[in-house]
Amino acid sequence: MAITVVIADDQDMVRTGFRMILESQPDIEVLADVTDGEAALAAVARHDPDVLLLDIRMPRLDGLEVTRRLAARAGVRPRIVIVTTFDLDEYVHAALGAGASGFLLKNASPAMLVEAVRAAAVGDALVSPAITVRLLRELAAGAATDTGTPAPSEPLTQREQDVVRALARGRTNNEIAAELFVSLSTVKSHLANVQAKLDARNRVEIAAWAWESGLATRTP
Repeated sequence: MAITVVIADDQDMVRTGFRMILESQPDIEVLADVTDGEAALAAVARHDPDVLLLDIRMPRLDGLEVTRRLAARAGVRPRIVIVTTFDLDEYVHAALGAGASGFLLKNASPAMLVEAVRAAAVGDALVSPAITVRLLRELAAGAATDTGTPAPSEPLTQREQDVVRALARGRTNNEIAAELFVSLSTVKSHLANVQAKLDARNRVEIAAWAWESGLATRTP
């Protein structure tokens, strides 16, 4: 069954480009594209999509308020991916704190956009690599005075550590596979094992653990 998507952005060219990228994928269907936050809420109510791609600065209602309103309602759909021009930490924190499942910049590659939609659809989270690395470095610095990082339920294998280290440095699954000379399915299997060992909800939490524990900066 296809992943259903609604796109909300006030720029015509952005909506058209996103639609073309996503509709080129056999497993993704775009149900609607709209120009503002009020229309986004209406489109979600009408179509019940799996994923909502959402700009932040839009007329009538901004993307952060749309995210808050949808997060407050019953149920888990749609998963929200913020896609914006504005690389501001306050926006990232606000969006993820309000319940967004991803945060991408509009200069992200088409492959990253597709991967973010697929990740959100299965309850995972994906954040633009540059943002992820910057925020998690800050998190690791702030954790220096913390009581310590929780240990995994089982030690990570060497290969799992390699995968997590690459993830924490902002690599996508495809990039990790190419870097480590393994298949994409192997990367996904390693990440699933790590997620279970860490009791993490998604890849962002895995990356956070890697920075907090020092694995991200440790030499293999």
